[in-house]
Amino acid sequence: MYLRQPTNRDGAKIVAANRLSRALHRGWVLPPTDAAAFARWMKRCRQPNVKCFLVCGRADGAILGALILSEIVRGVFQSAYLGYYAQQPYAGKGYMTEAMRLVLRHAFTTMRLHRVEANVQPENAASIAVVKRSGFRLEGFSPRYLKVAGRWRDHQRWAMTIDDWLRLRRRARAPTARAQKRAAS
Repeated sequence: MYLRQPTNRDGAKIVAANRLSRALHRGWVLPPTDAAAFARWMKRCRQPNVKCFLVCGRADGAILGALILSEIVRGVFQSAYLGYYAQQPYAGKGYMTEAMRLVLRHAFTTMRLHRVEANVQPENAASIAVVKRSGFRLEGFSPRYLKVAGRWRDHQRWAMTIDDWLRLRRRARAPTARAQKRAAS
């Protein structure tokens, strides 16, 4: 899979994928499900403090999900919020965890951000699993934090700094004790 930025030509495919995924998204996110909503989403994606990505299948280019870095603040803050969602039938297959790794690499290297924050509803076990596997740390709880589907909903606040990300990369590259033992014998 790979990440790319959406274009206007993606409208019909994104809308169709989001419509097929309504049950999966219900209560968690409100992605565009018609042409007018897609046009508004694209307008938002073009703003200087927002960066949108599509998660695409390598073999066929199918849209597997989306990630959005928003409220990008520069200056002394160098931070962004991260939102994401998978599409049916690709949810639960590890694509979003891999996409998260790619978008974090982009955020911390290309964009040179210091911090990325993801806010997740406590009931969204799949999303919590993605941030945990990606190395985010739980920072706190925000009651009635975001209005989703007409209701103010509680969220857990998960974050990663560039220091956390670099530490995870070093750990991933370090040989395990078992591998070192095998190499020595």
